[in-house]
Amino acid sequence: MPIWGKLLGTFFGFMFGRIPGAILGFIVGHLFDKGYSQNFDQMGGFGRFFAQGDDFKRQAIFFHALFACMGHVAKASGQVTNEEIRMATNLMDQMGLTGDTRREAQQAFREGKAADFPLKDILLEFRESCHGRRDIMQVFLEILIQAAYADGSLDAAEQRVLESAASHLGFRKHELLYLLSVYEAELRFRTRSHHRRSDSGQAGRQTYTDANSLDDAYKILGVTKQDDMAQIKKAYRKLMAEHHPDKLVSKGLPKQAMEIAKNKAQDIQAAYELIRQQREK
Repeated sequence: MPIWGKLLGTFFGFMFGRIPGAILGFIVGHLFDKGYSQNFDQMGGFGRFFAQGDDFKRQAIFFHALFACMGHVAKASGQVTNEEIRMATNLMDQMGLTGDTRREAQQAFREGKAADFPLKDILLEFRESCHGRRDIMQVFLEILIQAAYADGSLDAAEQRVLESAASHLGFRKHELLYLLSVYEAELRFRTRSHHRRSDSGQAGRQTYTDANSLDDAYKILGVTKQDDMAQIKKAYRKLMAEHHPDKLVSKGLPKQAMEIAKNKAQDIQAAYELIRQQREK
């Protein structure tokens, strides 16, 4: 239980009013500590795990909102699949969440599956906590997109939830659709080696060719084949600056989510290298 309110209240109360002031200060401090503790409970308990620095509350809100919204996306199609549960579990592994912290994440995921889950309220609180930083909110939205595709496809109900979430975070529908198309390209591009191995020697089956891979690389960078190398390089540098893990952490992304940002940056870099190599041939 927090005690700093009682200690400081008693100290300053004694300075200004001796014994009566100390008693009054203790009472005021106790009320402050009680409210402070309840504040953590409203964040699903995550607050007690991120008590370093001035941004612990923002990190607690980020994690509670993230896993709760993931649960809401997973439940949108009616039944949470094993793939969606596995995706949430893998994300907890990537973030290094263990023990009580992991149990809090699991509880938040369950909260999100409730029929009366307050999606708007949760996201508006998150948006306010990160001061409306678009880059942090985009990482958040991209993780939800990843969760929606956990079972290999995006159905209409899941897309409606994503559209609602994007709207509450200040993204327009066409911006969400762009992020969806980029994520689909990243999925194909990331597994291009697997495509080649699984499709080799299978006649009549559509293959993921080098040309397909190059098309997806252009899409990941948000450029076209008609753009010259200077324009492509400019787009690449802009994306890398926006998605650099250290930069995102400095803006408020919890360090536990850095691995996700690294994966995104690696996709951008790999896409640029493929295009550069093809242009040099």
